[in-house]
Amino acid sequence: MSRIALDDHRFYLNRHLQWLAFNQRVLEEARDPGNPLLERVKFLAITANNLDEFVEIRVSSFLQKIEHGGQSISPDGLTSSEELGRLSASMHQFVREQYECWNDELLPALGKHQIRVLTVDQLSSKAAKFAKTFYDRRVYPMLTPVTVDPSHPFPHVLNKALCIGFLLRRRRQGNEKPVFGVVTLPRAVPRLLRLPAVNGGNHFVFLRDIVADNADKLYRGYEILASTPFRVTRNSNLYLEEEETRTLLEAVDLQVAQRRKGNAVRLEIESGAHPDIVSHLVSTFELDESLVFRVDGPVNLQRLFNLYDETPRPDLKYPKFVPRQVNIGHDADSMFEVLCRQDVLLHHPYDSYDPVVHFLQTAARDQRVLSIKQTLYRTSSDSPVAQALLEAAGKKEVTVVVELKASFDEASNIRWARSFEDAGVQVFHGVVGLKTHASGADREARP
Repeated sequence: MSRIALDDHRFYLNRHLQWLAFNQRVLEEARDPGNPLLERVKFLAITANNLDEFVEIRVSSFLQKIEHGGQSISPDGLTSSEELGRLSASMHQFVREQYECWNDELLPALGKHQIRVLTVDQLSSKAAKFAKTFYDRRVYPMLTPVTVDPSHPFPHVLNKALCIGFLLRRRRQGNEKPVFGVVTLPRAVPRLLRLPAVNGGNHFVFLRDIVADNADKLYRGYEILASTPFRVTRNSNLYLEEEETRTLLEAVDLQVAQRRKGNAVRLEIESGAHPDIVSHLVSTFELDESLVFRVDGPVNLQRLFNLYDETPRPDLKYPKFVPRQVNIGHDADSMFEVLCRQDVLLHHPYDSYDPVVHFLQTAARDQRVLSIKQTLYRTSSDSPVAQALLEAAGKKEVTVVVELKASFDEASNIRWARSFEDAGVQVFHGVVGLKTHASGADREARP
């Protein structure tokens, strides 16, 4: 009997291409007319969020490796450059399908239900006045227009910040070479503004349209030759030399602080953008053409989460899911008696997570509990689990493994780790080279 050659590339699928295939499956949900319409919009927004993280972490790692001369071979036999080439082609095709879904399927379907995303020119006088007031009071004070010239360098553009690029010319010097302008839209303001209802409809306008329509007040003395929204994605990978750092927490904290300053790895810009604006941005961010994504619609489809949240149409959404409540006793005696007699299986999200929280809160307050050991991977800012551990810290031995490398939750986990340490909790920061997903609590056995 012949042995299987485990190093044969034919036996392996490329993990990164398979991840893109997974996101394609999410896009299929957005294109499925059997799903409620606003849920389809939400699925499309999810695909955009997923792709952002993929570019920030996985594509960035390939670019970093290639830049430093590394060329590893994947299990399916591709070099890093070959993998990146295939990923780029797949991403461009995927983005085209995203916008086909939005333009050809979702927008027309939303219109049939009186849900419309309008341009500024399409607004009624009442809606236009509302948008203008919103701009004057909420948006304009937060904008900082920049003109790029020899004495004013291109401003630092934050990771995934939505910006508008302008091609400008001074009015009094008509023959002067055009200059570049850029405005970053404030993140504290919703990207999609809901307008006053008209005949029961739900109408919206994009923030970038409102800002662009008022740009003449931002650039007084200039003629606006062209404008377009754009968005830059930066390398958000964490490059940790864990064995060489004093503590993993310090290493992750430093890398998180550097995340906003990472190299640009993707430019998203509208397909009709002026060529001079595109070339200026590509040159500024030193991007290869394969990393420029010209989109036929709104830059950053994640903004569609706002459309889902701000449209009060429960008939176009899934019914609210209420998880099953599982009673494992109301006090310490009954809870621990049940767990001593039998195992209790909870199936999340179908079963409520409340019993888990109640279990930890009970353990924190029960004097017979001598120690609690817990791991945390992702935590909210008001996590009841973390609060229970802090409550227990002054009364018993508490040990917590905080996984600092939970992608994009590193800063939150660092804050909790420091809060635990301040409260007297023994904190560990995971295992070098691995991520920890496990939890548990210990209780003194009764006589």
